[in-house]
Amino acid sequence: MEKRREAAEVRPYKTFEEAAEQWLSYWKPTRTESRVKQVAAYLQSDIYPVIGRRALADLPSSVFRDMVKKIEARGAPTVAKLVLQVCNQVMRYSIAHDWVQRNPVAELRASDLMVIPKTKNHARVGEADLPALLHAIDNYSGEEQTRLAFKMMALTFVRTAELIESTWAEFDLDAARWTIPADRMKMATAHVVPLSWQAVLTLRRLQVLTAGGDFVFPGRDSHKRPMSRATLLMALRVLGYRGRMTVHGFRGIASTTLHEQNWPHEHIELQLAHQSRGAVSAAYNHAQYLPQREAMMQAWADYLDAQRARYAPPI
Repeated sequence: MEKRREAAEVRPYKTFEEAAEQWLSYWKPTRTESRVKQVAAYLQSDIYPVIGRRALADLPSSVFRDMVKKIEARGAPTVAKLVLQVCNQVMRYSIAHDWVQRNPVAELRASDLMVIPKTKNHARVGEADLPALLHAIDNYSGEEQTRLAFKMMALTFVRTAELIESTWAEFDLDAARWTIPADRMKMATAHVVPLSWQAVLTLRRLQVLTAGGDFVFPGRDSHKRPMSRATLLMALRVLGYRGRMTVHGFRGIASTTLHEQNWPHEHIELQLAHQSRGAVSAAYNHAQYLPQREAMMQAWADYLDAQRARYAPPI
């Protein structure tokens, strides 16, 4: 009986809302403002009214199941999926802080509960139009930081958030290496991006522009937050590529072209961070095929330069 009292003192009573607010404070400093607002809105409008006041230990899987099914029933399956993801992160955070013993959301999969709409392929130009796109980016008349963000996206073909939320602490320019930490990766394991000499030069210029700030691509209004996705989307519209190209489209261009150039599939997939990696093998796999990927990334940068040289103004 005495041990139970001690355990109760170590693990204070927490409602889901109390836990979620503490998780949100921990999570949001490294996320974009738009993403933070989106998650906060889900919490306030979809989650707290249903389970906010309930004790963490009093939340079976069925409560989360019924909540997301109700959201799906109103015609918002994508929101339902994201709500489930947020709840999962809150419960994992709660386990880490000894507020609860198990995560009931871990027993649920969105695909088992609802029909998730298929995502559309991201719009992207073909190889024939790549020289014109690169020329347009190089001659972008807006902020230099935005132009260099596009250049880095083309050179590294990482995910948009992985690029714009990057910090200088992740880079070793002398070693030409960018290591994205696990907590910023979709697969939740660290990811190494070999940097071509063109990428290193671009980053050296960005160091001058950011003047010692933490973020490689700081926001316009505050250097304490990263650049907004909207900045890049607006720039694509200005360049005349609305509906023809997305920021994410650089990943598709790189994947298609590198496969056509007969680079090994496993090297490309690893560089795209598509491979699912378990916790046991994560430390090994995040740097797997690194010499080969270094050669591939340099060859890719050289290919982009060659495409720039092919540009011919329209008659």
